[in-house]
Amino acid sequence: MKKAAYNILPGTEEILKSMGEQIKLARLRRSLSAELVAERAGISRASLWKVEKGEPAVAMGIYAAVLHALNNLDKDLLFLAKDDEMGRRLQDLNLLTRKRAPRRKG
Repeated sequence: MKKAAYNILPGTEEILKSMGEQIKLARLRRSLSAELVAERAGISRASLWKVEKGEPAVAMGIYAAVLHALNNLDKDLLFLAKDDEMGRRLQDLNLLTRKRAPRRKG
């Protein structure tokens, strides 16, 4: 089977690796076996190991399933991009431009 190619920036690779390590630490802190978490998430142990390595080829849904299997940590996904500082600044720049209402004729 041919391996899919991804254009992942090095910084993003590091983020995924860190996320995988954090997921593994969360599992170990809870004293849960890889087999149990994989079973709860409905995935294979091999897929769980890929998640814990932070491999970019793993689907986002699998990451979410693993986080849910770790006692509902998937709720933390709601915080992703919640405080979008740059987006808010760009939006505010558009709001600061004054626009006049059209003139009435007559």
